[in-house]
Amino acid sequence: MSDKKKISLQDSYKLYKRMWSYMAEYWKKFIISVVAMVVAAATEPAFARVMKPLIDKGFIDQDKTAIIVTPLLVMAIFLVRAIASYINDYMTNWLSGSVVEKMRRIMFDRLLKLPVQYYDNNNSGRIMSRILFDVTQITEAGFNIVTVTFKDGVTVIALLGLLFYTDWQLTLFCFVTLPFVLVLVRVLSHRLRKLSHHNQQQYGEMTQIITEAVQGQKVVKLFGGVNYEEGRFSKSVASIKTNNVKQAATSSLNSGVSQFLVACALGMILYFAASKSKSSHFTAGDFVSFITAMIMIFAPIKRITSVTQSLQKGLTAAESVFEFLDNHEELNGGTQKLNGIKDSITLKNVVFRYSTSERNIIDDVSLEVNVGKTVALVGSSGSGKTTIANLIPRFYNIKSGEILIDGVNLVDIEINSLREKIALVSQDVVLFNDTVYNNIAYGLKNDGSSYDKVVEAAQLANAIEFIEQLPDGFDTMIGENGTRLSGGQKQRLAIARAILKNAPLLILDEATSALDNQSEKLVQEALDRLMKQRTTIVIAHRLSTVLHADKIVVMERGRIVEEGRHDELLAKGGAYASLYNVQENWVKEE
Repeated sequence: MSDKKKISLQDSYKLYKRMWSYMAEYWKKFIISVVAMVVAAATEPAFARVMKPLIDKGFIDQDKTAIIVTPLLVMAIFLVRAIASYINDYMTNWLSGSVVEKMRRIMFDRLLKLPVQYYDNNNSGRIMSRILFDVTQITEAGFNIVTVTFKDGVTVIALLGLLFYTDWQLTLFCFVTLPFVLVLVRVLSHRLRKLSHHNQQQYGEMTQIITEAVQGQKVVKLFGGVNYEEGRFSKSVASIKTNNVKQAATSSLNSGVSQFLVACALGMILYFAASKSKSSHFTAGDFVSFITAMIMIFAPIKRITSVTQSLQKGLTAAESVFEFLDNHEELNGGTQKLNGIKDSITLKNVVFRYSTSERNIIDDVSLEVNVGKTVALVGSSGSGKTTIANLIPRFYNIKSGEILIDGVNLVDIEINSLREKIALVSQDVVLFNDTVYNNIAYGLKNDGSSYDKVVEAAQLANAIEFIEQLPDGFDTMIGENGTRLSGGQKQRLAIARAILKNAPLLILDEATSALDNQSEKLVQEALDRLMKQRTTIVIAHRLSTVLHADKIVVMERGRIVEEGRHDELLAKGGAYASLYNVQENWVKEE
């Protein structure tokens, strides 16, 4: 555990330096903010110093000039302070907002470019909380430290200078408690760092619970999970509350003890100041000026001693954010552009295993898909059908073997060029909380003729009839993931999107398995149009949908056990025939 603390302390400077690198382009505004901080800080000792002539010349000597000039000086000091504080607050908030905006854009860009496996291995709630919450803690901590460093730091130094100038002996008492304060800050900072780390984890868990409750609200209601979800959420928010209370208590203890130690020093100062007032050189004005400076120094010292909490939160958040940003984007070492598929897609001795799997999901698979042909992958769940479909667009990288398109290895093809040539329609349709039009035209460049192309795609997908019946037609908002549409309607929008893309390779992953007979008929007609003159890989559960495929490939436990046309495989009486006969019996029983 001690080694971990040493590493954290050693890396703190690097983290903070990296945090500030994101603000480099705003250095001019930062300088303006710092200057405004320094000016605002300088007004505090100036005010304390004005107390001396006000007391000595105004009240004691009754000097009329001092009586008039001193109040005007006080007014001028506070006017300058108000202007400088406004400039500082405006610039600080502008800088903070700009850095948050910049970092969120960078993080979202990285989010979109991370490999699929990252999403498989990481909690989605924690991913979101990093972008939503952690990045704000970085900037809040960063600018809080700047405010304390420049404004409060300058204030304390200036006030101490005034105190030394007024009476150096009394001022030395200010340093009596300093070593104790430093030890206290160091001890409590470790605890604050640990609590901040727990807080981030708990916010990620809470976000995950909310996301699951929203996405699975039908299941929650139907299976009586309301009390269970409320219990999970209550436990999560209670943990966050407890953690926040611990952080506040630790920070308060830090500030309270520090202030008490300073107050002890102040008590001694008051005693000796009263004793020194008998001497001629220490006037009533000196005393009031000294005490005013001592009182004014309390607030910045309090902020300096309590800034540890913000610093630890910021450093913990920085660790989280930079850990996320340091994840490597998906590999894209290819340089060749894929202009189309002219010959075939070939798998040679392909082996693949997920990082969490105990066995190979794809085990020495060799397969050829000729251009313009339809190849169906069938088999029981877990046999590796969908995995093969995910390997071709390089959502995952194979462990060994080769996948070739027209003799060119996938790893040599530029990844965006590869994916431009692939369209996917799956059972789990992904739609966006946008209009029907924008969902069909997703990713399409607006070249002025987009609308006619979208309408044509909708017609070919058997979707135009239901779209025209929607309240706003193509401009109708469909809700999150198309919640306002039926399963068949969502599927037809996905097909329309694939038709519009006009990619030479089509992957259909159980595209009709969850539909009723009427919807399946409409979707299958749309799919037949989509499959014309395209190379198609079909992952099928219902064997009745692949009877006319050019090649049917039967898989078991990541291996190909049979391949051929429907009639050929039935005649063999092997694995395919067994699957087909079982499904036929189910249909007859129904």
